[in-house]
Amino acid sequence: MSIVLDQEGPLAVLTLDRQEALNALSFDILRELGDCFDEVAVMQGVRALLVTGAGDRAFCAGADIKELRQRSLVEQKRGSELGQSVFAKLDSLPVASIALVNGFAFGGGMELALACTLRVASPGARFGLPEIKLGLVPGYGGTQRLSRLVGEARALDIIMTGRTVGAEEALAIGLVNRVTEGELLAEGRAYADEFIGYSLPVLEFTRRAVQRGGDLSLRDGLALEADLSTLAYQTRDAEEGMAAFEEKRPAGFKDE
Repeated sequence: MSIVLDQEGPLAVLTLDRQEALNALSFDILRELGDCFDEVAVMQGVRALLVTGAGDRAFCAGADIKELRQRSLVEQKRGSELGQSVFAKLDSLPVASIALVNGFAFGGGMELALACTLRVASPGARFGLPEIKLGLVPGYGGTQRLSRLVGEARALDIIMTGRTVGAEEALAIGLVNRVTEGELLAEGRAYADEFIGYSLPVLEFTRRAVQRGGDLSLRDGLALEADLSTLAYQTRDAEEGMAAFEEKRPAGFKDE
């Protein structure tokens, strides 16, 4: 199997397992990824998704280059739209996702990591969008998500040079949230534990306020924030959280 999807209590764990090809993304694997994200969206009891690559060499080395040769313009456009639609499913899951980046995250692999809510890297992780070296432009969302994450100037530097970004630089520019010396899956589980106990509806409202707000003017973003804040206030979890604060006890959120 090229993709393994497991449920570990409140966590779904998706592992790209194509080590002989550095976990590269063929079009068939992209479709399989989309099916996996659909499955995660309806998994009972799942509160976060961890995404990683099998082995120590690569998270995901990107697209399967041999599949990109001798394609018509229509085929190429459809290929980009496929990758974008699959990663949009990841981006819009009802639960947060954490990319656990071990080794190379190049091209489509970096775009997969960018589509996750959060990113944790091992010290040996390496990021890059090297499409420019092949006479290509990133096509699975890299030009858009990277600039929103690290800013236009840094995104242009990384994309136009095709250079590799190490883990420490990735942390410094905000490309990853954490770098860890520990075992990556264990660190991912611990990171998820920091937020999965909160109200899932409110966590989703929070993610939407930040993510959608980035596409809006400040005025419209503030209006969105006010709407989502009002929705959160209407939940039973909000009442429980405020009551628990006043009563000096842990809140017992029920996702209502």
